Amino acid sequence: MREPLVTSGGRSARTGAPAHRRQRTEGSTRPSSGPNRLPLYCEAVPGHDLSPQEFRRIGHQVVDWVAGYRETVEQRPVSPDVAPGWVRAHLADKLPEHGEPFDALLADLEDVVLPGLVHWQHPSFYGYFPANASLASVLGDLLSGGLGIQGMLWSTAPAATELEQHLADLLVPALGLPPSFTTEGGGGGMITEASSSANLVALLAALHHASGGQWQAHGVDRREVVYVSAHTHSSMEKAARVAGLGGTAVRVVDSDPWTAAMLPAALSAALSQDVAAGRRPVMVCATVGTTSTGAVDPVRAIGQACARHGVWLHVDAAWAGAATVCPELRAMIDGLEHADSYCTDAHKWLLTAFDCTLLWTRRPAVLTSALAVVPEYLRNPASESGEVVDYRDWQIPLGRRFRALKLWSVLRWYGLDGLRAHIRRHVALASEFAAWVASSGIFELGAPPSLGLVCIRVRGCGDEATRSVLERVNATGRAVLTHTVVNGRYLIRVAIGGLYTELRHVEALWQELQEAVGIVGAGR
Repeated sequence: MREPLVTSGGRSARTGAPAHRRQRTEGSTRPSSGPNRLPLYCEAVPGHDLSPQEFRRIGHQVVDWVAGYRETVEQRPVSPDVAPGWVRAHLADKLPEHGEPFDALLADLEDVVLPGLVHWQHPSFYGYFPANASLASVLGDLLSGGLGIQGMLWSTAPAATELEQHLADLLVPALGLPPSFTTEGGGGGMITEASSSANLVALLAALHHASGGQWQAHGVDRREVVYVSAHTHSSMEKAARVAGLGGTAVRVVDSDPWTAAMLPAALSAALSQDVAAGRRPVMVCATVGTTSTGAVDPVRAIGQACARHGVWLHVDAAWAGAATVCPELRAMIDGLEHADSYCTDAHKWLLTAFDCTLLWTRRPAVLTSALAVVPEYLRNPASESGEVVDYRDWQIPLGRRFRALKLWSVLRWYGLDGLRAHIRRHVALASEFAAWVASSGIFELGAPPSLGLVCIRVRGCGDEATRSVLERVNATGRAVLTHTVVNGRYLIRVAIGGLYTELRHVEALWQELQEAVGIVGAGR
């Protein structure tokens, strides 16, 4: 176990404000403007916004810091070895009364924040699905923040709205989605903050659809049912709670014991039973790439069952959806033309810094009818004309960031070929890792490998041995793994997808796992 970075009393040895903190000198003045002087506020004066000149200087310093961090991230422990409260113990006890130089913040970032972070961009981060924040997307995010627009309506940011709409349409053929998700095909797409939000929006649209438009005025009537599998993301149950349905409205459909995919026959039976009992099926959530094991629900068969009962089908492909940029990986979305809505996260495997989720629907009129509220102060000629999209009607919040800019930066910098190479590299690494597991005699596969995700367990041992191996690997600080439990079995998840992950990193993980098994075995 690494030594924790805390004092014996659990508090920082540093008391009060860090030594590098400095208050602005009282009475300091700026040079007056004149023909040979810089404009007013030209130098960094804490307490005032940066001038463009100072922004250039400090901005270069910040970009330099980020570049240096990315260059050295592999040399850091993947996860911090700090006790709860360590970070707060090393922060100043009071907010500054007067503004401070930006250098002070960067020093605290280096001394306090970095030692307390899990480094998601580390090549040996295998814990959750990747959060690929390519530097191209970081620059796009900087441009977005620099413009500082609020894109709630077309009229408040025409270019932001139309760029987002355009990218959503162009990504439909790029990802192999059905044309009915494009604007021209009668559908449309948008960018939101997370698949959890997309799932909630889809559920609200489904409620509106199932009630014949009555949901918006009258809400739920406690007859509604939402269908998931045991491996559907937890955000769907949370969405049901937020929508006022409660957890009891969520019906878990049986899954295949090995593949963990939803069984269409079980879904059809559940739908028929609920209709006969006077309940109202509202939505089925099929998953392409579950969080636990990467399971893929059979979209076509599920869609056909939904069509027979007129039920909204939402497909959550938060992680795996990015992979369909590769034509050879599109079989997993076969039947997507039956789906009413579909989402995937660009901020997982598509190289775009968090947050950036894509949501498409074949029924935009249903979605906007469910969510639109139009106070007088938001009325404007463009919206009234019906010729524009107002994305605030596609989401829960009113305000909208210019997320399309960072996604555009990625698509322009990498091109579709670059994105395909990124995905294919990880799929190949995971396939090789799975082959090592299958032939090792030490570990075994706990579920079918899925794209970049491989779930394993110690062969011939109970859950405790597998759990101990995971804990020992994580304790080294040289890798981060997470676990899941499927059919009562404890599994180690190895999610390969980091921007900087190479074969040598996966080989090092394999060595760590084998050594951990030896230590666990010796301790029995």
